[in-house]
Amino acid sequence: MSQPAHPGAVSEKDVAAPSSGEMSSSSGLPKPAVSSAPKRKIHPTVIIGIWIALSSSVIVYNKIVLDNLEFPHPVFLTTFHMAFAALGTRILARYTNLLDGLSDVEMTFDRWTRNILPIGALFSGSLVFSNMAYLSLSVSFIQMLKAFTPVAVLLMSFAFGLKQPSGTLTLIVAMISFGVAIASYGEIDFAMLGFIHQVLGIAFESTRLVLVQVLLQGLKMDPLVSLYYFSPVCMAFNLILLPFMEGITPFTELGKLGPIVLFTNAGVAFGLNVASVFLIGAASSLTLTLAGVLKDILLIIFSMFLLGSSVTPIQFFGYAIALGGLVLFKTHKA
Repeated sequence: MSQPAHPGAVSEKDVAAPSSGEMSSSSGLPKPAVSSAPKRKIHPTVIIGIWIALSSSVIVYNKIVLDNLEFPHPVFLTTFHMAFAALGTRILARYTNLLDGLSDVEMTFDRWTRNILPIGALFSGSLVFSNMAYLSLSVSFIQMLKAFTPVAVLLMSFAFGLKQPSGTLTLIVAMISFGVAIASYGEIDFAMLGFIHQVLGIAFESTRLVLVQVLLQGLKMDPLVSLYYFSPVCMAFNLILLPFMEGITPFTELGKLGPIVLFTNAGVAFGLNVASVFLIGAASSLTLTLAGVLKDILLIIFSMFLLGSSVTPIQFFGYAIALGGLVLFKTHKA
């Protein structure tokens, strides 16, 4: 359950982060087999449209399950998502060619313990805290706060020595930060606990994304290959947390959801990762960034009508500034 680095900024690197709620939520696709027969390609607009629909659906569906259906157990829900993803990726690896990229990854026990394990732990923290925020914050406000994710990633990159500060980057960071601050100031239903949860989610996610660059450099891992390796690790960490944070209560309250809701919720999240594989080569980085921005705007508007979220004019103003900074950041990065 989680999200790409920032749902409004999808690139080949960003999209390789598995998603289970929003995943943002880091490399290339395997080369297709050479064939003499021409292949019909899906138009990029269709792929982007499917990705926008699935990405938005995951976020809204998680909010409905955790808040509207009164099932306040984000650790359990995240654990179930990861179990579903672990099983799903192994079925796809066995019966399809969507995970042919596994052959490009030489996974040893030493690499797994030193690289996969710590990133999986951060992935778990990112998903759990991000989904805990849905219990007290509106979808629209959460999306506005997530605009700060690129700033957090950049600050972590400075700390790890991956990037050097520059005047342009400093202005862009200030622009995004200022916009998010205004959007937060204008929030009517501000809840400090939910705000802290979302900030912690962003902190875990930004650290994870930077460590992906540091620890997995040179490995070719698209979203499904990443999910293949990280979902069991994340599930294991969540299973350790579950008894301490939620106990057996989620199991006694499963009747509130039923199997249809539980499995379709996890299925939509898994479908987002499948769509992300096709999204990687669909269009340019700038086009995908703008598509992500459009998705965030539509999601905020839909949350107002579907979930009754309240968005003030000052929040729209602040978020517009943050999104402008985000586009500048992505174009500068490109």
